[in-house]
Amino acid sequence: MHVAIIMDGNGRWAARRGLPRPAGHAQGVKAVRRIVEAAARSRISTLTLYAFSCDNWQRPAAEVGALLGLLLSYLRSETRRCKAQSVRLSVIGRRDRLDPELIEAIAASERETAGCEGLHLRIAVDYSARHAILKAAARAAENPHAERDPREFGRLLDEVNHAPHPALDVDLLIRTGGEKRLSDFLLWECAYAELYFTDCLWPDFDAAGLADALRDFAGRQRRFGRIPVEFSAREQHAP
Repeated sequence: MHVAIIMDGNGRWAARRGLPRPAGHAQGVKAVRRIVEAAARSRISTLTLYAFSCDNWQRPAAEVGALLGLLLSYLRSETRRCKAQSVRLSVIGRRDRLDPELIEAIAASERETAGCEGLHLRIAVDYSARHAILKAAARAAENPHAERDPREFGRLLDEVNHAPHPALDVDLLIRTGGEKRLSDFLLWECAYAELYFTDCLWPDFDAAGLADALRDFAGRQRRFGRIPVEFSAREQHAP
């Protein structure tokens, strides 16, 4: 099962407490640890977290620096924990605009956890689904004789995003913070994802919140364009 989460609400969490926005992001890192551990216990195979979008570069430089600094600290402090818990860590998205020190930390974390066979934790950094789709389409156009197949295009997307292949389609997308939009996140992979929105701000999201989302998901009927089984059976036995 592939669960993706848009971690929204850090800034508002801080503002409600009279704290600077970076304090909310720092608290959000603690929520990441809680949810990664809860996801592993829930036998989720892949967890993708939206940490920093391409559009986030438009934020004040101080906040951008704080966000990327927290990511660097997370990779350095959590890689050993991930390895001990058999969590494989990958970072997807662009890397051409990241600081060399951060790129090196990403590579080191991916290398050290490459053999882990438990939860696959993917962190989206400098990520834009639109950008990735355009880049993948350009690569596809370079080979006009190639078979036009969704799986092949998915492989090109993974290459563009520096993501291990094959990445699973998203089964459940969760967004915290009360907003109800995808914000340019995994648009191709979310073609048939179930969407779950919660007003809970990301720093307050915990194992119970994840369990609620999974319980709601379990009650959904996923048809993928097909007729529900019970209706198909009724038609077969209709006079």
